[in-house]
Amino acid sequence: MTDPLHVPVLLDRVVALVAPALGAPDSVLVDATLGLGGHTEAILNRCPAAYVVGCDRDQEALAFAQARLAPFSARTTLVHTVYDEIPRVLQQLGLPSVQGVLFDLGVSSLQLDVRERGFSYTQDAPLDMRMDNATGKTAAEVLNTYSATELAQVLSRYGEERFARRIAQFVVRERAETPFAGSARLVELIRAAIPAPARRTGGNPAKRTFQALRIEVNDELAALERALPRAVDALAVGGRIVVMSYHSLEDRLVKRLLTSRARSTAPVDLPVELLGHEPELRLVTRGAETASAIEITANPRAASVRLRAAERIRDAA
Repeated sequence: MTDPLHVPVLLDRVVALVAPALGAPDSVLVDATLGLGGHTEAILNRCPAAYVVGCDRDQEALAFAQARLAPFSARTTLVHTVYDEIPRVLQQLGLPSVQGVLFDLGVSSLQLDVRERGFSYTQDAPLDMRMDNATGKTAAEVLNTYSATELAQVLSRYGEERFARRIAQFVVRERAETPFAGSARLVELIRAAIPAPARRTGGNPAKRTFQALRIEVNDELAALERALPRAVDALAVGGRIVVMSYHSLEDRLVKRLLTSRARSTAPVDLPVELLGHEPELRLVTRGAETASAIEITANPRAASVRLRAAERIRDAA
């Protein structure tokens, strides 16, 4: 099995952040977005007491990860699931709590590099974009069935696209002639819909539309909003959560959840902390950490990463 190009983002930093929680025997990390297994492989190598439960909705990625992690088969359990199902997975495994949870959000190397998956706007491919390509609607179905208003809302909300309404109108007009099937035609339409001055800045003008379609197809933000509090609730005291985001919509959700759990819930004017209202988390990173210029040069996919981490310091009330 040939491994697609895979350079794990912020690998050393991720391992350094989770390692303090994984020193005890039988410590468990949930890799909620296993992908091709690069982060998990490094963690298992450097944390000999750790056991990893690896989750991914992409069955093809799971197959690659299983091959990669074969030397650690006694210390891994791989599960085909979406990350908002963490409580169900842990219950089935008889794990009341874990010592770490890792999220590496966004699109995996496999999904980007395999043309047929349809995630890339740089080469013509079927407009699929499903992370689990055995179920759910495709990007083509979204383009061909949503109304202009619905499409514009998706592009604006999930792609923060200024010209969402104009692109949606172009799509609806063009699909009346021929339904959309391949990515190259969509990229051409986006270039035509966006005014020339706006096309000259900000990289490929199709990037925001493809991001929005991918998020809509995979229900990514809603799943993440469900998954984050469940992941924090699964942590034992001393356990750590590490999250890598790749666009502002994800990072806002992460920041909001972690900072809210790191604050006291007692009234601000009380002279002493109320029992049971103390913060549940301690923020381990100061704000969002980014990749160094050296790493970005070696791995351009690290350019947009924002990493946040926190440690559970008390049980929930």
